[in-house]
Amino acid sequence: MSSTALRFRTARAYTRNSSKQSILLARTFASTTRRYEINKVLPSAAEALKDMKPNSTVLCGGFGLCGVPDTLIDEVINKPEITGITAVSNNAGTDTSGLGKLLKTKQIKKMIASYIGENKTFEKMYLTGEVELELTPQGTLAERCASGGKGIPAFYTPAAFGTVVQTGELPLKNNPDGTPHQYSYPKDVKVFDGKQYLLEESIKGDYAFVKAYKADKLGNCQFRLTANNFNGAMGRNAKMTIVEAEHIVEPGEISPEAVHLPGIYVKRVIQSTTTKNIEKYTFAKDPNDPEAKAALGSGETAAKREKIVRRAAKEFKNGMYANLGIGMPMLAPAFVGPEVEVQLQSENGILGLGPYPVKGKEDADLINAGKETVTLKPGAAVFGSEESFGMIRSGRVNLTILGAMQVSGNGDLANWMLPGKIKGFGGAMDLVSNPEKTKVVVTMEHTDKKGNAKIVKQCAFPLTGRACVSMIITELGVFDVDIATGLTLVEIADGVTVEEIKSKTEAPFKVADDLKPML
Repeated sequence: MSSTALRFRTARAYTRNSSKQSILLARTFASTTRRYEINKVLPSAAEALKDMKPNSTVLCGGFGLCGVPDTLIDEVINKPEITGITAVSNNAGTDTSGLGKLLKTKQIKKMIASYIGENKTFEKMYLTGEVELELTPQGTLAERCASGGKGIPAFYTPAAFGTVVQTGELPLKNNPDGTPHQYSYPKDVKVFDGKQYLLEESIKGDYAFVKAYKADKLGNCQFRLTANNFNGAMGRNAKMTIVEAEHIVEPGEISPEAVHLPGIYVKRVIQSTTTKNIEKYTFAKDPNDPEAKAALGSGETAAKREKIVRRAAKEFKNGMYANLGIGMPMLAPAFVGPEVEVQLQSENGILGLGPYPVKGKEDADLINAGKETVTLKPGAAVFGSEESFGMIRSGRVNLTILGAMQVSGNGDLANWMLPGKIKGFGGAMDLVSNPEKTKVVVTMEHTDKKGNAKIVKQCAFPLTGRACVSMIITELGVFDVDIATGLTLVEIADGVTVEEIKSKTEAPFKVADDLKPML
């Protein structure tokens, strides 16, 4: 058949079936009018949770008190029949806010979290067996939630190798007297490119409670600043994602490139009705103000810590990306000269962390990993926790400075738990998971309050990471750490002798031939 005849035949067939073609096009391409018939907005939290069942797994966004879906949490309190909850969240808020309120009402049976923090109710309930706790490194938790939403059942991670997370020696539930009743299970280990990784199972949620800045009727969501944290990963995961938004807008009012959580993941949207809270108000101070130095302590303690922090600041090199732990490490940037530009990363989702805000300029949606109010530098970026820890594990962060309770002679680090007290891992296990690419520097006083050595032959406290520390800075000196050859004293503080350091150091060490004064 000629091409001309074929075209005529096709045209006749199209004409005969024109009505069918119109129906087909209408079904294939939703018109603007039909698309706007989708409306996921419900009138209240009560309506959104009307069919919620007991014994559900609930993924709850938020970090500290930032980005926490309090409207939905408060509504669960109004439904006392909803019990046996397994709550998945970075932390459980405080004694009087966030998931802490559901712990008090005994509606939570189990927490999967990275951090207990200052929540005394949570800590007491765990230690006395009233609630189960699957303590999980923060980056692993973010990835378990993110992977569960992508249909990936499990993955391998370098974080927590050689710790109680890997060996299964972490109590999941305690007896009323504080003794372990049930332990976690050992994790499978596999070697990739000569490095050991743990197998972690993804988390699957029945419900996800998400806090958004804006949401439209289609369920598209936009997060604001560090309120993104775990909200995006958890919102993509659950069978029933419910979003509470500060502003409910019409479709199109959130520009496409500003949609952080697409509506395909969201089932229901409600108006957020709770006030945003700030856990730790922290403000900028004049360096000459006595209060500015109070962060270092007072008297001899302050002098020791300032010496440590000043030396740690020398580790910053121009163009570095660095992550700083809570406490002394956070003070180091104040001692960095203007000739050095460093981009500070905060694991709750900031690259380009700025100084503390001036009083009155604090923002509930802008906090650091220590839950303190902060600012952003020009050119900063914000993102979700799962992306933040991807940067960390893959070695994009050049330097991390952490505190410690103990460091061993071969670079093992213990900094998350003391006997009888438990705060949680936070992000530390992830931060030290790639020491080949991220230099791990420990800043700490040389001995504890009782005069016991903190640089030891073998850590007595549970490990954060094995053979991960590259340098130790104390008020007495600086040690380089080599996992094969051990410690070498490379700098010594003014007025200190090698014999004094030996008397206060349990682990053996060599002295560098060119031992230098501490900078």
